[in-house]
Amino acid sequence: MACYNKILLCYDGTREGRKALRCGANLALDLQAETHLLSVVDMRTSIAQSAGLLTDVACGRFEDAAREILQEGVDWLTERGVTAHGHFAFGHPIDEIARLAEELKADLVVVGHRARSGLSRWWMGAGNTQLLDRVSCSILVAVSTAHETEPLAVSPSAAQTSAKAGSET
Repeated sequence: MACYNKILLCYDGTREGRKALRCGANLALDLQAETHLLSVVDMRTSIAQSAGLLTDVACGRFEDAAREILQEGVDWLTERGVTAHGHFAFGHPIDEIARLAEELKADLVVVGHRARSGLSRWWMGAGNTQLLDRVSCSILVAVSTAHETEPLAVSPSAAQTSAKAGSET
């Protein structure tokens, strides 16, 4: 088995992100690995979804919500005995994950993925495959299914900020 001394967990607060966080936390504990947690704000997607009408206030709220999500992940890991270094970035998630993995010289990147079926899989393509060609370390893809219900404990302020940021666009 490969030795994973430095793990980069990618977390965005979604069901898929929570699954990656849980799997990565268990692995980090078992291996006693140095752990890093990354949260990325993808402004291109946000701008596209708002037809280019994002205000500075809305952008600030997206950033605030993402920073709260990052802190939620770090706190959750800490409660389980995993010491994690939090990292925050603006940009395309694939680019930012690859950049930080290279900078940290990570041995393993853990990402979440939502299982799709039929036409959806064909139409949307495989988003994580681009990451495979961008990093020089192993990748663990934690697949989340619709019936999984184990959430992280989300603080009311993080959930409210995230909802407000989405409604401001």
